[in-house]
Parts: sequence; C-alpha cells; structure tokens
Amino acid sequence: MAPEARIGDARAVDPKPASASVTIKHELVLPSDTNALGSAFGGSVMGWIDICAAITAQRHCASQVVTASIDALHFHAPIKVGMTAVLEARVNATFNHSLEIGVEVDAENCTTGERRHCCSALLTFTAIDESFRPRRVPPLLIESDEERARQAEAQERRAQRLASRDRLERK
Repeated sequence: MAPEARIGDARAVDPKPASASVTIKHELVLPSDTNALGSAFGGSVMGWIDICAAITAQRHCASQVVTASIDALHFHAPIKVGMTAVLEARVNATFNHSLEIGVEVDAENCTTGERRHCCSALLTFTAIDESFRPRRVPPLLIESDEERARQAEAQERRAQRLASRDRLERK
C-alpha cells in the first residue's frame, strides 16, 4: 500500500464539514458543582468543555484525540445552581495532526426557557493512532463565509501558539 494511503491516514479520506461533528451537551448544575456563591465551579465548567470538545474532535478525526491546549477560556456570566449548562462545540480549523475546537456555553433556565451566554473556549486537540503517535487529521470542508472566517482566525491563533512555543524552547 502506498505511503499516502496508509490505513488510518487522514489523507485517504475526503474533507469533512464542521456540521458533521457538532456536539451539544447538557449539564444540570447541582449543588455539588457549585461554589459558595451558588454558581458552577470554573473547574467543573472547564471539564464539561473539555469533554464536549473532545467528542467533537473524535467525531471529526474518527480516532482518539488528546487535549493539547486550551488557548482561551472566558467567563462572561455565572451558571447558577438549578440551571442547565448547554455546551455547543464545533471544529474551527484543522491542521496536519491537530484541530481547533470552539465551545460556546449558555445557561438555560428550564422553567422559563431563558438562555444567556456564559462562557466560551478555544481548545486544540491532537489526533493519535493506536500507538499514541500523532496521526493526520481530515481536512475541514468549508461550507460558509462564517466557517471561512473561523478557520482564518484559528490559523492566526495557531501561528501565535507556534511562535510562542518556539520562543519558550529557545530559552
């Protein structure tokens, strides 16, 4: 078999649209998930985000993935006890062996239906093979101007991450 068509190599598959791997996850915020103010612990929300993003990355890659980084995590409003955290994750961009996932988190009051944006995050995952080595990621099929903009922004962030990593390695 030619090296460019090895089993498990993403070059052997067609590009995948972001819509094919979107993940929506719901978490009921219980007292055990909250701080002294009755709001979800940031660490709990981070864990939910990581799981939701990992599912999206695994769906896109059709392989196991590992979290490489969380570039940005911004809390805008609390998620109070008794509310539902609604997480939505989607692929922003793909690279050779990694991909960036964006996650938006809303707080939903299930009795009124009211929702408000609470948190957003950007995570990078590395796809791995059965031997835990990086493997190629299927390309992202861009279907809209919004997705094209997301990919361009993710490519800029990746360039900044790589430059920062290079600076740290030189020290």
